[in-house]
Amino acid sequence: MSDFVPPYPPRPARTYPSLGLIRRARRNFLEIWSEKAFRAQFMQTKVLARKVFICNSPDTVQHVFSTHNAAFERKSPQMRHALQPLLGDGLFISDGETWRRRRKLVGPVIHVSKLPEFAPVMVDTILETRARWAAGAEGQEIDALSEMAELTAEIICRTIFGRQLGGAHAREVVEGFSDYQRLVGQTDALSLLGLPDWLPRFHKPGLRKAKDRIHAVLDGIIADYRRRGATKDVSVIGHLLDAIDEETGEPLGDEALRNEAAVIFMAGHETTANTLAWAWFLLSQATDVEARLHAELDEVLGGRVPTLADVPRLRYTRAIIEETLRLYPPVPILAREALEDESIRGRPVPKGSLVMAVPWLIHRHKLLWERPDHFEPERFLPGAAGAPSKFAYIPFAIGPRICAGLSFGLTESILSLATLAQDVSLRLKPGHVVEPVCRLTLRPGESLPMLVHRRAARAPVAPRAAAASGCPHLG
Repeated sequence: MSDFVPPYPPRPARTYPSLGLIRRARRNFLEIWSEKAFRAQFMQTKVLARKVFICNSPDTVQHVFSTHNAAFERKSPQMRHALQPLLGDGLFISDGETWRRRRKLVGPVIHVSKLPEFAPVMVDTILETRARWAAGAEGQEIDALSEMAELTAEIICRTIFGRQLGGAHAREVVEGFSDYQRLVGQTDALSLLGLPDWLPRFHKPGLRKAKDRIHAVLDGIIADYRRRGATKDVSVIGHLLDAIDEETGEPLGDEALRNEAAVIFMAGHETTANTLAWAWFLLSQATDVEARLHAELDEVLGGRVPTLADVPRLRYTRAIIEETLRLYPPVPILAREALEDESIRGRPVPKGSLVMAVPWLIHRHKLLWERPDHFEPERFLPGAAGAPSKFAYIPFAIGPRICAGLSFGLTESILSLATLAQDVSLRLKPGHVVEPVCRLTLRPGESLPMLVHRRAARAPVAPRAAAASGCPHLG
C-alpha cells in the first residue's frame, strides 16, 4: 500500500465571497474549495444573481443525475457557451430531443460490443509509440502530456475515421484542443448575473482560430472519407455515415457528423490523454505501486503484446487507472441547470439554479473514503472496499448521461499503460513541480516533462516530487 499523497492546490480555511470565488475559478477551479467542502454533503451558495447547489453525497448525486434527471438534464450555461463554438449541437452539450436522438445514433457505434474491432487498432498504435521511445536514448526527456495526447488522438482518429491521422495533423488537433482550453472562459458572468442565453458571449482572441484548426482537420477527413466511399476499415465514422435517424429517416448531415466526431475526439482524446499522463506521474512517485504493476505485466503477459482478452486479467493495471480517475477526474465538475422548480433533501431548488456534482470533491470526501488523498490502487482490486457507492465515484458522470465511451476510454487506458509499461519506466524531470490545473478538463499543468528509462536498465528511483502549492501532507 502506497503512502504517497499526490499534490493538490491549497484548501482555503473558508469559502470565498462571490468576486473572489469567480477570480480564483477563472485561474483554477480546484482552488475555490475549502477544507470544509471535503466533509459537506449538500451545500448552497449564491454567486452574483444565481443560486448554486453542490451535491456532495451519494443520495444527492443520485437525485439530480439519476432519479430526477429530467429536471436537471441541461448542462450549465457556462459549459454550453464554452463548448458550443467547438461542438455545436453535439451530444455532450445538447439536451432534450436532440440529445435523445443523437444518443440513439452515437451510443451503439462506440458501445462495449465494438471493442473487439477497436482493440487491435489501439494496440497497433500504442506499439508505434513504444517503438519510438525504444529508439531514443536511455534517459531521453519527453513531455508525457503531449505524448499521450498525440497517442490518444491517433487512436481516436484510426478508430473513428479508419485512417492514420498523421504526425502533422495529429499535432494540429492536439495543439488546437490545448489552445482552446487555455483561451476558453472558465466562468460565464452573464449567466451568473441572470442574463438570458441568447445574449452573445465574447471569447478571447484566438479561440476561433483554435476551433477552426480542429474543424479543418475533421472536415477534411470527413470529406476524404466520403470521396473514398465504403472501405473495409474499422471506423466509427463509417457506422455514423450509415446510421439513420429512425424518426426522420435521414442520415446525419456533415455538420452534425463533425459535431459528434468533435465530441468523441474531445471525450476520447483529451480526457484519456490526461488520465494516462496523471498515471505516469503517480507511478513515478509511488515506485512500490510501479513494481507491482511490472510484476503483473510480467506474469500475465510474459513479454507478449496485450490483447483485449488480457484486460480482465490485468486487474492491478485497471486499479491504477481507476485510482487515477478518482484522484484526478478528467472532468472535475458536472454542472446542470434546473429546468423547473425542484427540491433536494427538502430544500427548495428554484428553476434556473445551477446544480453541481464535483468529482474532485466527492472522490476525496473524508466521510466516504479511507485515506482519500492517498494514492492506493488496491482499493479498486476485486474483493477490496472499492467505491462506497456508484454515486460517489463518477469520473464518467452517472445516470442517463453517463459517458457513452466509458468502456472505450477505460480499455484504451489499460492497454496503453500495459503496453508501454512493459518496456519503460518514466521518471519526473528533476526540479519540475506538478500542479493540478482545471480548465475544461483537469491537467497536470501545461506540460509534464519526464525521463524515459528502459526497464532492463533498472532506472534509478527519483525522490518523490513536492506538491505544487501547499499540500499539507507533502512537506
